[in-house]
Amino acid sequence: MIVFKSTQDKVLAALQSVAGIVERRHTLPILANVLVRKTGGQVQLTTSDLEIQIRTTVELGGDEGNFATTVGARKLIDILRTMPADQSVSLESSAAKLILKGGKSKFTMQSLPAEDFPLVQESANFGPVFSVPQKTLKSLLAQVSFAMAVHDIRYYLNGILFVAEGNKLSLVATDGHRLAFASATLDVEVPKQEVILPRKTVLELQRLLSDKDGAIEMQFAGNQARFRFEGMEFVTKLVEGKFPDYNRVIPRNHHNIIVLGRAPLLASLQRTAIMTSEKFKGVRLNVEPGMLRVASNNAEQEEAVDELDIDYGGDAIEIGFNVTYLIDALQNMSQDMVRIELSDGNSSALLTIPDNEHFKYVVMPMRI
Repeated sequence: MIVFKSTQDKVLAALQSVAGIVERRHTLPILANVLVRKTGGQVQLTTSDLEIQIRTTVELGGDEGNFATTVGARKLIDILRTMPADQSVSLESSAAKLILKGGKSKFTMQSLPAEDFPLVQESANFGPVFSVPQKTLKSLLAQVSFAMAVHDIRYYLNGILFVAEGNKLSLVATDGHRLAFASATLDVEVPKQEVILPRKTVLELQRLLSDKDGAIEMQFAGNQARFRFEGMEFVTKLVEGKFPDYNRVIPRNHHNIIVLGRAPLLASLQRTAIMTSEKFKGVRLNVEPGMLRVASNNAEQEEAVDELDIDYGGDAIEIGFNVTYLIDALQNMSQDMVRIELSDGNSSALLTIPDNEHFKYVVMPMRI
């Protein structure tokens, strides 16, 4: 039976959209496979790692009738990548094997039964559906994801907090040294819902989302989230635990305010970062009326000093930061100007975008 027949680019794109979560080595061998389910002219491709499940439905030609099997996802992608984009390819089933043909090439692959594939048990009580344009969610994720923790024992920090309330969606990430907050307006009013999406889910969503206006629909349950967009369905387990109260972390009423160009500040930090030590990425910022001085040094007694002219008339402040934390924030902003609010040399700094309440970045100072 011909399971499907189409051009290489169409089949490869469909497979790549679901294969990001597939691990090459897994305790369950079948999780290295993609579940291929054919219903008439439609082919459904599903992958899972037991915590995340991604499914896409595509129209691919083939024999009439229904059929289901599983086959190695990465191997199939590796084979398809070696073929020209416009080449016609087909997948045929034959005696517990699958045969991929393209041009004069033929590959016979092992398959495993579809009924053995462990589908994620979806929650029966998802909350209301709400949506934002894909490009909006992609932008929100980019503005906060860099602040997620990596392998922190406080497991609830290894992800992003999603808060939907009223007509607002807010995303928050923190690793304990810095915090990023970004928000957008929803198309509907929703009751308050808070969930923590795991790091792997966040990275996969960033890979899959496009800069299109098309909507992405979201639904949250007690222990799961579901996303639907462009013929894809993405179900993920949530991180359990209590996320820190981010409103208490965001400083209020810092009275020393600097507004300057984002690109010149980023360039200055990147220059001075060269002279920081590998383990100790500290830079000193000296702020005084009319000038911002950025300085760094290392164990070899090397140093860097860079100065920027600024429109500032507040207190003289010397404050240290991990330069990586400042660079990460500035690189993930697209605006021309950045606003920095400071209190003194021992308090956290607040970075925002002038006249924009939708983004806040808090970074703790560092002793230098």
